[in-house]
Amino acid sequence: MKANHEEKIVRTICNSHCGGTCEMKVHVRSGRIVRIESGGDGETSHRMCLRGRAYRQRVYAPDRLLYPLKRTGRRGSGEFARVSWDEALETVAQELKRVKDSYGNASILHFCSMADAHAVHHTQAFHRLLCQFGGYTAPWGFISNEGLAFASGITYGARPAGYTPEQYPKSRLIIMWGWNPLVTQQGTPIPPALCRAKENGTKFICLDPQFTDSAAVLADRWIPIRPGTDTAVLGAIAYVLIKENRTNQHFIDTYTFGFDRFQKYILGGEDGVEKTPAWAENISGVPAATIAELARMYAGTSPAAIVTGYAAGRTAFGEQFHRMAFALEAITGNAATASGGAPITKSVAAITQLPGPPNQVEAGAPPRWNALPYRSASVNSSARVNVSLFADAILKGKAGGYPADYKLLWLSNTNYLNQLAEVNKAAGAFQKLEFILVTEQFMTASARFADIILPVCTFLERNDLYAPPGGGIYALVNKAIEPLGESKSQLQICQALAAKLGISDYNDKSDEELVRSMVARLSQEAGLPYFDTLKERGFYRIKSDGAPAKNPFPTPSGKIEIFSGVAAKMNHPGIPPVPEYLETWESRNDPLTKNYPLQLITPHLRRRAHSQFDNLPWLRELQAQAVDINTADAEKRGIGDGAIVRVFNDRGEMIIPARVTERVMPGVVAVPQGAWYDPDETGADHGGCANVLTKNVTSPAGAFVSNTALVQVEKAKK
Repeated sequence: MKANHEEKIVRTICNSHCGGTCEMKVHVRSGRIVRIESGGDGETSHRMCLRGRAYRQRVYAPDRLLYPLKRTGRRGSGEFARVSWDEALETVAQELKRVKDSYGNASILHFCSMADAHAVHHTQAFHRLLCQFGGYTAPWGFISNEGLAFASGITYGARPAGYTPEQYPKSRLIIMWGWNPLVTQQGTPIPPALCRAKENGTKFICLDPQFTDSAAVLADRWIPIRPGTDTAVLGAIAYVLIKENRTNQHFIDTYTFGFDRFQKYILGGEDGVEKTPAWAENISGVPAATIAELARMYAGTSPAAIVTGYAAGRTAFGEQFHRMAFALEAITGNAATASGGAPITKSVAAITQLPGPPNQVEAGAPPRWNALPYRSASVNSSARVNVSLFADAILKGKAGGYPADYKLLWLSNTNYLNQLAEVNKAAGAFQKLEFILVTEQFMTASARFADIILPVCTFLERNDLYAPPGGGIYALVNKAIEPLGESKSQLQICQALAAKLGISDYNDKSDEELVRSMVARLSQEAGLPYFDTLKERGFYRIKSDGAPAKNPFPTPSGKIEIFSGVAAKMNHPGIPPVPEYLETWESRNDPLTKNYPLQLITPHLRRRAHSQFDNLPWLRELQAQAVDINTADAEKRGIGDGAIVRVFNDRGEMIIPARVTERVMPGVVAVPQGAWYDPDETGADHGGCANVLTKNVTSPAGAFVSNTALVQVEKAKK
């Protein structure tokens, strides 16, 4: 029989949680991917990044997991044996039943990140299954941006739509505050839109401890700023605007609530300290004259945009950074361009939700997240743990104030142990558990601690729907090839496990059938394209034209709440009613600087999406994992460029090459997050995992604090 070498092109959307949603044209010949190229035409087109172009190597990687595995060595050793799906699923089902019968459903922890499944039903599959099993302890909090989510919730009542790509070329000034959009895309069309703005004469200012790639390409000026001090500089900008009467009083009176209380704080009426540029200079290292100049430039340029990245919110008290930025936008009237309604209707959330019972596990009083107006009620349970605090919860259990004593952990779509703070603590906590299930594509740091690993196919080997309730984009994740080896989709894994657990009504539809039914309803109820149109086009982008006048804010006052009644009711010193600068722990003034004098930041690396792609040879050739250290700091330590150094604090240490550079400010070092944890027999990490150095605590409102840590760097012993 003659082989069929006809080539077909499958249009889909990249699904790797990098912040972008690039269109892809996947060339398939004889059932095998032979090439991947950018998709899209006209104004929606976008040049796909190097990660998307390398996805073929990920699909066919020789170290990809293609069969179920069962642990044979000590936990964490990475020693496994291949087993059948039946044996693996039977083992998992027996353990789930045993833990449920012995300790109750609350003792089951599950976390599903968005990595490689930032779509609809493959991320819901686990939640529905565990709810039908009787419930579980669910996570709360966003690793990436809980500080922003909290600030948005108590200021706007919901997540604002943010600036659209269409708005950037119209802006005359764009302040990139801890934002590196050419590396961490928060929306696929944004980089070309920023380049168009640059060509149109838009002025760019970058505030960041690092001279980022975005600063190099776009910025007219880079302003170095000490980590954790951004809120102070924003407050000083507000001071200049208020003192010089450069605020927009009409917007304040019409759309905001609580300005008088905010003004009192800024002018020193609350604590006797005026938030002057000189005050902020002492804290942040940004010259007072620069702060005053920036304030006048922002107030005197229209339209102007302060675009805040997530990084400054991933600090102790990082919520206050985002709240202060929102306040600054509001008092100048610029919030009008940063808000607006969701272009896809609220029906999307209901239409794309897999039917099933709520999570009815109850364990103690509802935690703080339950009182917030923006929180989803989909996990209807008070048994929740902040996603950043799993290690602490496992180690302390009920005695530490957590809902249960945890015995079983199920990790889906996540390299949790690698990506959350204080990895050594997490590794110790994982040893305490009775059973760990991991669904994965590679033998990651987290997978090495599993008792059972179930192999998951990539998004190019399944069907799904990308239709976020917040709108903006709407696309099919089209299956290009059949799953390799014995790998299965997340939905298929849950379907198979449901049968082992005796759950007969879990789901009897294939992923394509589910997608077709969802698209049919979305087409009828939300006016979006039909399945065949989407199948051919693959992607549909929706523009937002919302504005505050059309869409009142869902806050108690119906306005932008600079003074938050929700925060006031919390009565927590770390969550003040108006945005305030609060000095972080492990700041440059902390007594710990005697031993650990350098502030650590953990930026993203172009060749990775968090910990994804770290093992791909094509991408590893492009960028090396290294610690960036300023020339002055390196010279003090006798460290040359490329030298092997020891980066450490009392939580851990790593052995890593040094990159001596002027692109990071003095007193700060940068270790890109996402590199895989690889400890030696002494516990020193040789993989460059930044989280061996970060602290397993959260900011008062629950934010991840990966950019608040002190370290020391010295030459490694040979």
